[in-house]
Amino acid sequence: MKLPVIILSSALLLAGAGSGLAQTAATTDPFQRGAPAASTPSVSVTGASAVPGAPITLTGVQNATFGSPRASSQGSATRVVFDLAPGVTYTLTPTFTGLRVDVQGARVQPAVTARLGSSVTEYRAGAGQATLITPFPLSLNDGWKAQEATLATGSRVLIIDIGAGVTGGAPGSRVLASAPVSAAARAVLNAPTQTAAPASLPPGDTVTRSGQVLPPAPALPGDDTARPSDLSGRVPGTPRGDLLAPPRLGKSPGQTRVVLDLPPGATYRISPGPSGLSIDLTGLTVTAQGERDLSPELREWRSEGRAGGGTVTLLTAAPTTARSGWRAQLLPPSSGDLSRLAIDLSPAMADLTPLSPAERAVAAVPPVLATRGTALLALSASYVKPRVVIDAGHGGRDPGAVGSVIEKEVTLDVALRVRDLLTPAGVDVVLTRDSDRELNSNKNADLQLRAAMGTPGTQLFVSIHVNAMDARNALKGYGVETWWNPNHPRSSALAALLQGSMVSQTGAFNQGLKNSQSLSVLRNSRVPAALVEIGFASHPVDGQNLKDSNYLDRVALGIAQGIREALITGVTADGNRAGPPVAAARTAARP
Repeated sequence: MKLPVIILSSALLLAGAGSGLAQTAATTDPFQRGAPAASTPSVSVTGASAVPGAPITLTGVQNATFGSPRASSQGSATRVVFDLAPGVTYTLTPTFTGLRVDVQGARVQPAVTARLGSSVTEYRAGAGQATLITPFPLSLNDGWKAQEATLATGSRVLIIDIGAGVTGGAPGSRVLASAPVSAAARAVLNAPTQTAAPASLPPGDTVTRSGQVLPPAPALPGDDTARPSDLSGRVPGTPRGDLLAPPRLGKSPGQTRVVLDLPPGATYRISPGPSGLSIDLTGLTVTAQGERDLSPELREWRSEGRAGGGTVTLLTAAPTTARSGWRAQLLPPSSGDLSRLAIDLSPAMADLTPLSPAERAVAAVPPVLATRGTALLALSASYVKPRVVIDAGHGGRDPGAVGSVIEKEVTLDVALRVRDLLTPAGVDVVLTRDSDRELNSNKNADLQLRAAMGTPGTQLFVSIHVNAMDARNALKGYGVETWWNPNHPRSSALAALLQGSMVSQTGAFNQGLKNSQSLSVLRNSRVPAALVEIGFASHPVDGQNLKDSNYLDRVALGIAQGIREALITGVTADGNRAGPPVAAARTAARP
């Protein structure tokens, strides 16, 4: 199987909209404001098919470099911009794992960057090639769009938009059927997904269990997770206009505490946002001051005054929302008459508030048409509950990750909660285990047995796990992520539905979709399959989330609602949506 290769000429200009990102008139930098309008790209051929008399020359550009991309995101789309030196040409190759850029006429700067945006999970460059790793496969026209623009300064840039909803590829170009496919690309396309691939464990399973666990950060005095953090409040008393002192900081593994001492009569209002928290204060005097590089969780604090008050801004390392990334509480004075506004910051902080009875319910899932060999006659069609396999990772002598919690206990707990949510909604839930046991003492055999439970008639397979990292890297791992393998065309869509639903319900840090490893429990499944990592047992804050029953309720609800969405939208083994029997029968009976 040959992979299409798209070659854009060095005279390529931007061609209209289509990526979903804003495009405006010519500007000095499309990374900031969008790209200028330009013409449709042309196509050239390199290698054996190159046009005679038009060789690529490196004269005068042998010292040119390519790399150092700039990136920005709007919604789920990520824009990546490369500067192009004179004479540089490039070849773009969409693959199952991302977009490869082969560069001619310049030296590619070696680099490995963890994340450029929500749709570019990693950037790798070196040896004449740069690769944008994506959480979903790219086709010739779907998932990406490449454009080139000439700026008002005369310099050129390559603009690549990547996102699940982006279409266009390279506008106006044609596929070169005879284009060569590299050995690396061929390996990706031809790699077996069912039999010959090596066994691979879920992420976190290979972590060395040293027994060392970072201590949890201290909770706020009298902290009550049964209610949201204080977004606003007032200190009792008459305003005196006291001068606000610089905040006091307390640092713990994975968490930073900020304390503002507020005099009587002072009021506050906290506004979370993508860059951190903004705290509006009245009834006191605020002066302009600040400090930078304070902790992994707090990059900077600064204050600005105005008549009757001012604003304190806390710039955090990760976005904050009304439900995640921080907690706050107004505490009474410990001495004197100054109350304490204590704010804890950590990207691992999730929503620990309890679900209401109305929130706990999952809407009914209609039955599906039974599949028994050949097509059924409309009048004799039978309908059954959609069957879903829920795999509680590990069990028995295999504890899984061990940290603040034991993985096998948490995964079984969540699996039972998911079953209890889906069963009343009309789903036939099959558990790979409903007690503390493994399916086989051999790990590889155990994983294969779990995957094999997706027998004919099963619509989906979801495996539940807890992540972990070595103690020396424990603070780098937190949040939820979902893995998928190309075992089935709809596995990636299932993973996306599960991840989005879990993040929505828990407010947990979004680690995104992953498919960079071949996982035995996924690749051996014959139905759409995904593996969810619901948190990190090794992180001092995320580990506390996993011990909280309210958080586990929210995780289970997120998984259940993601499964329901997959069933009713046709992200299933047979691609059919669950629907009312009567309506389905009438549809089938139409001539």
